[in-house]
Amino acid sequence: MLVVALAGFGIYQLTATKDDAPNDISNNKMNQSDRQNNDKTTPNFDKARYSQTDPTSIWVIVNKKHGLSPKTYIPNDLVVPDVRLRVPGNSSMQVRQVTADALEKLIGDAKSQGINLELSSGYRSYSFQVSLYGSYVKSDGQAAADRVSARPGYSEHQTGLAADLDDLSHKCHLETCFGELPEGKWLAAHAYEYGFVIRYPKDKESITGYAYEPWHLRYIGVSAATEMHIQHIETLEEFFGVSGGVNY
Repeated sequence: MLVVALAGFGIYQLTATKDDAPNDISNNKMNQSDRQNNDKTTPNFDKARYSQTDPTSIWVIVNKKHGLSPKTYIPNDLVVPDVRLRVPGNSSMQVRQVTADALEKLIGDAKSQGINLELSSGYRSYSFQVSLYGSYVKSDGQAAADRVSARPGYSEHQTGLAADLDDLSHKCHLETCFGELPEGKWLAAHAYEYGFVIRYPKDKESITGYAYEPWHLRYIGVSAATEMHIQHIETLEEFFGVSGGVNY
């Protein structure tokens, strides 16, 4: 389950470009039917456009084989999105600006369709993850903890690009049954339109390293999320050809 700037860091600050901004979601939607009918890789899609190793990149891969560098990385553009928050005032209610913009659009559009969502958890600092991961190890043992929680320095939440969403009833809070709720089904069908992927899909634990989490979104921008949707590829590891797996 998966705001302080670092001095001298961020020279290679990579956020969404115009093609990935939420303003362009409408243009993206207008082309969906044509692009889906083709059902093939977009010829000019450039997988080298952003880094998969720089922590400021919207395409950074964080898994058990690829930790953050530095491990104590802190994004320098954390903000509180203008959405319903599960724990107002908590530091985990922050995300990076580009994530916030996309979340606001996603949650707003979902609400207009009768789907009500809130931000359950966003950014988590290194020190937060030390405490969280440690609590799972203490209660369930390390093997079980590693299926559901990242070790410090290996958490996607630390990038500010991840967001756990919840339905307002909390009846499936951090439970796989969230995927069967109208809210979970809506996210599975529409998250890509806003630049998000369900980061830990069903039956992909051997690749992502984590059990199914239908509530965990990861922002990668509209262009990449749409490309993954077109190709029917569910994981970042498979899309970018990056190693993953269950072992550190």
